[in-house]
Amino acid sequence: MTNVVEALVPGGKATPGPPLGPALGPLGINIKDVIAQINEKTKEYNGMDVPVKVIVDDDKNVEVEVGTPPTSALIMKEVGIEKGTGDTYNVVGNLSMDQIMKITRLKREDVLSYSFKNAMKEIVGTCVPIGVTVEGMSPKDCQKAIDQGKFDDSIEA
Repeated sequence: MTNVVEALVPGGKATPGPPLGPALGPLGINIKDVIAQINEKTKEYNGMDVPVKVIVDDDKNVEVEVGTPPTSALIMKEVGIEKGTGDTYNVVGNLSMDQIMKITRLKREDVLSYSFKNAMKEIVGTCVPIGVTVEGMSPKDCQKAIDQGKFDDSIEA
């Protein structure tokens, strides 16, 4: 029987303590090696929580799957803040359309949209509760601009 352990770990800084250690211990695998593998695969997400899935089969073979951090964490990293405002009236940062496209490419497999433009609109929508504008516009205005084709040249490039 295959065992799956899922956890949210700090990028590049997972430890054998909770949440991974207690979940992996009973499986009879080398926890130190698994933690090292996780840290190697998540080092590019330093400072962000990253979803990790550890799959252990009957023969004690271990496979580590790393997801992408939550969209809000990627937005806050791009803006350079540690915490959003929590309200839509205070602006704490501004993203460029290039930054939105970068985040969209990272999250492409996780969003529900079929088209890249709609996926971008999903990412822009996540900016609302954080208090981040896009290209100096409110996120809702930016979504309208995406619909109107104002960024089509940069999207196609």
